[in-house]
Amino acid sequence: MDKTATGETKATTTVDRAEIARFAESADSWWDPSGAFRPLHQLNPVRLAFIRDRLAAYFGRDIHAPKPFAGLRLLDIGCGGGLVSEPLARLGAAVTGVDAAGEALAIARAHAESAGLDIEYRQAAAEDLADAGESFDAVLALEIVEHVADPALFLTAAARLVRPGGAFIAATLNRTPKAFVFGILGAEYLLRWLPRGTHQWRKFLRPSEIAAGLRPHGLIVKDISGLSYSPLAGRWTLSHKLDVNYLLFASKP
Repeated sequence: MDKTATGETKATTTVDRAEIARFAESADSWWDPSGAFRPLHQLNPVRLAFIRDRLAAYFGRDIHAPKPFAGLRLLDIGCGGGLVSEPLARLGAAVTGVDAAGEALAIARAHAESAGLDIEYRQAAAEDLADAGESFDAVLALEIVEHVADPALFLTAAARLVRPGGAFIAATLNRTPKAFVFGILGAEYLLRWLPRGTHQWRKFLRPSEIAAGLRPHGLIVKDISGLSYSPLAGRWTLSHKLDVNYLLFASKP
């Protein structure tokens, strides 16, 4: 930790050790659609469709091609067990997945190897790669912004990792009363989709806050879509409602 000019303590890393330990306890169930990461499995189809369609439109790729993302270098920050990294690799992208949890990465590597996929997994934080001068065509930060120790530092690092002409996609929860009711009380206490304590409402970010954190580093938000869950259909869909979950697409001219 560093001290600011006003004497306040400032984080020098985005890694929240308590959050990492919490997710490490469930690492063995990353690929179990009925296990601890069931909500992510349910979210995955709509997240992947958003990523595929926005990136294909932005980079001028044909989503019907066998490998539409061939030649693109993608970074999946907070990749966990590889639920998003693997489908993107199948679309032809050269995928690098980073996570601070070694337990999750061990699962990700083993699963990718069994699937015959060549994905580079590293135990690192976003700022580590940014400080090393790395850059990518697209950077993904899915369900990770609300778990980092310093959101401003995280957004700065993520923006630095996007090459000029590249893109950034985030998925997270909005800091609204409705998100507290549905994202915490409902998901963790009533429905028990997630272990209690998975989320802290004060760490949720409004879309405007993410946009403000990206803008000084050259990223301009182009699209924000909400995510809505249908209990009857048992699936998530894109919507115009941003008050709980949302996806954000930004690009760097």
